[in-house]
Amino acid sequence: MKNFLQMELIERRDLTEDLAVFRFRPEQPVEFIPGQYMTIGIEKEGKKILRPYSILSSPLDPEVELLIELVPQGQLTPFLWTLKPGDRLWYRPRILGKLVLQEDSNRNHHLMVATVTGVAPYLSIIRTFHYQLQRRESVTPPRICILHGASYTRELGFLAEEMQRYDQQYDWFTYVPTISRPSENPDWQGEIGRVEDVLRKWADTLGFTADKTIAYACGHPGMIQNVKEILQRARFERQQIKEERYFTIPRAKGGTDASSAAGRA
Repeated sequence: MKNFLQMELIERRDLTEDLAVFRFRPEQPVEFIPGQYMTIGIEKEGKKILRPYSILSSPLDPEVELLIELVPQGQLTPFLWTLKPGDRLWYRPRILGKLVLQEDSNRNHHLMVATVTGVAPYLSIIRTFHYQLQRRESVTPPRICILHGASYTRELGFLAEEMQRYDQQYDWFTYVPTISRPSENPDWQGEIGRVEDVLRKWADTLGFTADKTIAYACGHPGMIQNVKEILQRARFERQQIKEERYFTIPRAKGGTDASSAAGRA
């Protein structure tokens, strides 16, 4: 495909049967700012099938990781689930996206809200700071809180474990996972409810007030709209709230979205 390069699948790590981290080795190094997304795709019957995905890995990682949710009726993700290590697909080397850390702001607190796969751009940011600190680079991370919502604990999986390690290691970072269906996770000791349900509690507890905070919302459009309304009532101005909406796929016979977070099919 013109203006595209290829990358090779190295590994797929499953969180659930329809949620996985794909690790690729690109044909050329991918240069991007943490928080951006890349476009991947295939060519089928002479047509390009392209979808954008937020990059989970850090620019300092040698390979590229994407957190992807399977959409059974989608055009691309069912194909991705058939890939084996060594298989290839196309990617656009031009990386885009504006959901990056707003470091030029005079506000030094960053409140990041996500549903399931929407956490990918935030983890890319945190990983980058972690690597820089491990290398003893001269960086001073700002105060960051990630609120991460899912239906079940299995959707958080090993990514939550990684972020919890950073939470314990760094005083500038707080990670708060929450699940909305606790009846299926009786041993869960964390927050309960949708991520927007615990937003105001944690913003107030940690002192992430409008006068010193930039907010970010990534994932399900309904969550993003709720977060914006809650924050605006807390005196956040529109330009203080950055967002990236993931597409949603309607159910075949009407009803709600087929995916709780990333419907990029």
